[in-house]
Amino acid sequence: MQDLESFFALNSDPELMQYIRPPQSFEESKKFLEENLALYESHPTLGRWALVSKSEDLVIGSLSLLPLEHSNDLHIGYVLFKPYWRQGYAAEIVRAGIIHAFDQLKLKTLTAVTYPENLPSQNVLLKNGFVLERSFVENGKESRLYRLNNAGPYLKPVS
Repeated sequence: MQDLESFFALNSDPELMQYIRPPQSFEESKKFLEENLALYESHPTLGRWALVSKSEDLVIGSLSLLPLEHSNDLHIGYVLFKPYWRQGYAAEIVRAGIIHAFDQLKLKTLTAVTYPENLPSQNVLLKNGFVLERSFVENGKESRLYRLNNAGPYLKPVS
């Protein structure tokens, strides 16, 4: 719960949430954090993790590995505070998530979901070896499902 302020700052920002979910109030963020903490109890290798800058010792975003609804897959997601955009953190974060998913969790595949207009995230996924599997519509909104197989190019350095 000591990360509540950072969690709220991420989840309440309309620009950061535009491709993720509606922005949340403080109370909604607190409840959402409590739900995430409960998930750790039942699934300690899954959830949302705070991303902390080593040089500044500040929360700069979050990374998630969560079940993908209506499937047996896990999906990776991330969000960064705006000052950390376009600095290579996204590719590094996704790569770390991939390594955890494949090396620690022993997954055969990993998925990611983006909206078609979220080109920066799609580029991060493609750089990390994900391929577009299909488009789908959920809640009236088009989304794209990307997939990475553990036999794929995820071991190549990200450039």
